[in-house]
Amino acid sequence: MNAETLGDFTATPRLLWIASLAIMIGAIAAFVAKTLLALIALFTNLFFFQRWSFAAASPADHTMGWFAVGVPVLGALIIGVMARYGSERIRGHGIPEAIEAILINGSRVQPKVALLKPLSSAISIGSGGPFGAEGPIIMTGGAVGSVIAQFFHLSSVERKTLLVAGAAAGMSATFAAPVASVLLAVELLLFEWKPRSFVPVALASAAALVARRYLLGLGPMFPVAPHPAFVGPAGIAGCAVAGLLAGALSALLTSAVYAAEDGFAHLPIHWMWWPAIGGLAIGVGGVLFPQALGVGFDTIAELLRGDTAGRLIVGMLVVKAVIWSVSLGSGTSGGVLAPLLLMGGALGAAESAVLPNLGPGFWPLVSMGAILGGTMRSPFTGVVFLLELTHDVNMLLPLLVAVTIAHTLTVLVLRRSILTEKLARRGYHLSREYAIDPLEILFARDVMRTTPSSHVLPKTAAVVYPDEPLRIVVHRMARTGRTRLPVVDRSDTRRLIGSISLAELLKARSLDLDAEHRREKTLSVFS
Repeated sequence: MNAETLGDFTATPRLLWIASLAIMIGAIAAFVAKTLLALIALFTNLFFFQRWSFAAASPADHTMGWFAVGVPVLGALIIGVMARYGSERIRGHGIPEAIEAILINGSRVQPKVALLKPLSSAISIGSGGPFGAEGPIIMTGGAVGSVIAQFFHLSSVERKTLLVAGAAAGMSATFAAPVASVLLAVELLLFEWKPRSFVPVALASAAALVARRYLLGLGPMFPVAPHPAFVGPAGIAGCAVAGLLAGALSALLTSAVYAAEDGFAHLPIHWMWWPAIGGLAIGVGGVLFPQALGVGFDTIAELLRGDTAGRLIVGMLVVKAVIWSVSLGSGTSGGVLAPLLLMGGALGAAESAVLPNLGPGFWPLVSMGAILGGTMRSPFTGVVFLLELTHDVNMLLPLLVAVTIAHTLTVLVLRRSILTEKLARRGYHLSREYAIDPLEILFARDVMRTTPSSHVLPKTAAVVYPDEPLRIVVHRMARTGRTRLPVVDRSDTRRLIGSISLAELLKARSLDLDAEHRREKTLSVFS
């Protein structure tokens, strides 16, 4: 296979079969999302209002007084029992668990996780947990995709694609954000940028949004009046300031979550009891500031309308941040996106007092996107997610500036994100940088050890042609088990012109390192 016969992509017609499965998984994930949201409403009504109802309810409206302190504790005790005797995989906020299933378990998720994860998350949030539904839905959608994939003869890579398709579809159905869901999949879960995975994931996300139209209605979730199409130099400078502050808050929140986790790890009790201690913190915080309880979609809408009192800002930046980091560090079940939106929105509301007045909710919206980009290290997701939540395309440039600045700050000051830190603590390192492998763009002729052309090659099973990419050479070595292969003339396959061994492949790597690290001045004003 020479350079002329190689295509831009490696997809095969099998892509169509995987895509058809992904579309089915996408539709199913929409029903999963609706079920989880209904369960959250049911448990909220049961815990705080003692009624059997699937109607939307906010824990902040309860009339239980100080008795409400025990509600999150009770919910956390139930979750601790479910995690210990059901599946430990229900602990955490969902996305790291999905990543771990992909990296370590061959994208195989136990069927019981698909049942226990949404149930535990509904109990956690319904009993006042300050979490979002998106992480559990991502994990549950991924579990559904993985379970369905396990009924077919698929490779580990194909199972991964369907797991991620279910995860993206769950997020798409929850937030009516199909493009951001695909971007989240690319930036966090796929670990590649190839049609074989992108196409099924994108179609699953689209199928979920189509199904959402009939199950939950159309988006946007948080419609806003259009903001100015151009904010001017002062507005752009304000976006840079907002990005810096959001990046600093991202670093603080990430550190707080894992400081809490470290604190719980030193307790002389089984981890099953940790969520109950976190639940106590939630209960006390909820009495002091009831809006900190639950998902808080109504509060997000309030922030974006610009109807923000000083008490709400302080409550979100102090009470919500404390109970969220403590309870998440305790190992309970719940997501991070909605809490980050709330805390970012509160930060933006505080900034509105000093930054240029660009319309109601402008700075809360900018800071929401920035804190997502900074905390999750997913800048494109942060930009597009807020656009899809609000349908205000005029915010594209302000969001791009703020999200990029926040992302830059956290990349420089934190080694890992709130998602990958959990994996690192389990002994796994995950690089978040994607680049073309230099073996894709270097050819055998560039590194081979030449041989006089008079040599004639005896009959052999595996050879290399000089115009083949080194990636193909490596695959051939792995398939044959040989660490040295002859290079032959394509027009005369018995004429030996060189050889390639592991030493030559290392030479190719050294060329890449040289391009990366050798600095030189190639132009001069006086030359």
